[in-house]
Amino acid sequence: MRVFTSFDEFAALKGEHLGYGEWHLVDQERINRFADATGDHQWIHVDAERAKDGPFGATIAHGYLTLSMIPALGKDIFRLEGPKMLVNYGTEKVRFPSPVTVGSRVRVGAELVDVREVAQGKQAVVKYTVEIEGQPKPACVAESIVLIVL
Repeated sequence: MRVFTSFDEFAALKGEHLGYGEWHLVDQERINRFADATGDHQWIHVDAERAKDGPFGATIAHGYLTLSMIPALGKDIFRLEGPKMLVNYGTEKVRFPSPVTVGSRVRVGAELVDVREVAQGKQAVVKYTVEIEGQPKPACVAESIVLIVL
């Protein structure tokens, strides 16, 4: 865990990699719960028997499940102390280069891409790359924008 005691200390690392989170298992129960929450019960996600003969040889996590895991996967990478509030402002450039098959382990790496002034305070753009253990291509690459109210 990298702890930054000021915004300026954090901003000074623009363009640098901030670290990696821990590995997390993506099991069928998590995939099923996401399917229930979103109403997306496509067979490639929830039908293990049919998915065995499908293009990936097993069920796969929803791309948006992988994206939604980023806050939990990255919670131990860095912390910025001092702001009144940090708010998810949005996401840019989301890609899903490789599927996450059931039983895979994933982790996220974070890179501080940009910091900027906005009317409400500051914004930080953090590029998150979700890696799949043992796979050459990432599961997800997304730039997350965080509004920082000082």
